[in-house]
Amino acid sequence: MLSPEFLGKVLESAPDAIVVVDPEGVIVFASRQVELLFGYTSQELLGSKIERLLPERFRTAHLSHRHNYSRSARMRPMGVDLDLFALRHDGTELPVEISLSPIEDGERLLVAAAIRDVSDRKRIQTALTQAREEADRANQAKSRFLATASHDLRQPLQTLSLLNGTLSRITTDPTAIDAVTQQGRAVDAMSRLMGALLDISKLESGAIRPDPTDFRVAALFEEMRDEFTSVAASKGLELRVEAAEHYAHSDPSLVGQILRNLVSNAIKYTRRGFVDLRCLVRPSEVHVEVVDTGIGIPADQLPYIYDEFYQVGVASNTSREGYGLGLSIVHRLVTLLGLKLEVRSEVGRGSVFALELPLASGVHTSRSAPRAAAAAPKGQSTASPRILLVDDDTGVRNATAMLLKVEGYRVITAASLGEAVKLANENPEVNLLITDYHLDHGETGVEVITALRSVLGEGLCVVLMTGDTSSMIRDLKPDERIRVASKPINADELLTIVKTLLAWHASAPRNDRAR
Repeated sequence: MLSPEFLGKVLESAPDAIVVVDPEGVIVFASRQVELLFGYTSQELLGSKIERLLPERFRTAHLSHRHNYSRSARMRPMGVDLDLFALRHDGTELPVEISLSPIEDGERLLVAAAIRDVSDRKRIQTALTQAREEADRANQAKSRFLATASHDLRQPLQTLSLLNGTLSRITTDPTAIDAVTQQGRAVDAMSRLMGALLDISKLESGAIRPDPTDFRVAALFEEMRDEFTSVAASKGLELRVEAAEHYAHSDPSLVGQILRNLVSNAIKYTRRGFVDLRCLVRPSEVHVEVVDTGIGIPADQLPYIYDEFYQVGVASNTSREGYGLGLSIVHRLVTLLGLKLEVRSEVGRGSVFALELPLASGVHTSRSAPRAAAAAPKGQSTASPRILLVDDDTGVRNATAMLLKVEGYRVITAASLGEAVKLANENPEVNLLITDYHLDHGETGVEVITALRSVLGEGLCVVLMTGDTSSMIRDLKPDERIRVASKPINADELLTIVKTLLAWHASAPRNDRAR
């Protein structure tokens, strides 16, 4: 049998402050750690109520808790999920954790309370919380900056691109044509570089977040065909896109960005032959390959191809095509989506970039997506279509209107939702709406579309232009009569979209058109 003296020494040696109280809440034992923690001597506490060690605001509630504990006494922590505080002799408070243990002393039930100072832990938790909040604020600030920079930088580039497109259509002097052509190349180069830098910044800041879903691979393949067939043909290459009636599970917008960079890169580094985009299905994955007959990559350079501004076979101080950012963006997107990308290459024979996508888990019926109607030949229609253009940026609005008028369209312009509705009521024969997404005073292009369709009919075809590449834009689910165009878009691309939508409008059944 252990002696009371020995048991007392055990309690005194415990790292926590130990207080023992009787059924009336009177302190009958206080260890040496209690003196160090609270600033009282043991003699000062013995005979006092335990509530003496509690802040005033907790004392009334503690009386009830103490009585309840005596009815179902067991070993347990006190105040789970609550912030507990104790009161020192000098009137200061400290955060604590308390563990309760019942002790039978003959007919009496004593309670031992082990009290631990958690001030350091609370300070660390507070510091971590503050650090997380500051990091969140910093990321939000980065996101706002990138969204603003994306919009504000794209606006003047959009104006330059459209003005260049207009000049290329009205210039006849050979020297001026050459100057306009070179200007167009410079604008395109600036647009690509700015887009790539903004993409990398958004990926590094965490502003881009995946939104995985089941999607049809063929839809992305069709986008690549539409976007790159003419680009490949301009270099004398054949872009071959195989059928891909399979469904994958990932973020289709970000996967599309990966493929866009891979196909663009393949065309850039291929001088003759072809670029293939093909798809294979394996037991649990969709295997997408971009194959080219390009210059190939030496084995010793493969580890560096994802570095920023690195280009195979191009010295850093020489003229270059592009900026070596495409594969760096691809690598970041692949990592973000948790995908796997492999590359095989042979110098002089070409390269294969293979992307593995998870197979969609649901059951989907493969079908061919309806393709847009072909654009009517220029000058075929005797009635010049009327286009309503809505943009709050004067430069972009004027440049777009000028280009459309040079192409023979009748154009009316508005800078706000209210102006657009007024013009729609005055011009019920509007065939097409072109609207910016972000307008002044918080108005959006989606609101413009909704308002104008209520005036002109649900069949109104729309080009929604935006310099915003945030997830908000990617989450838009436009119907088949809406095309989303990212700024800066060049004149030829914009006019192709316009002609396609107008041709669709002209061929659609009357009840599907705008009134």
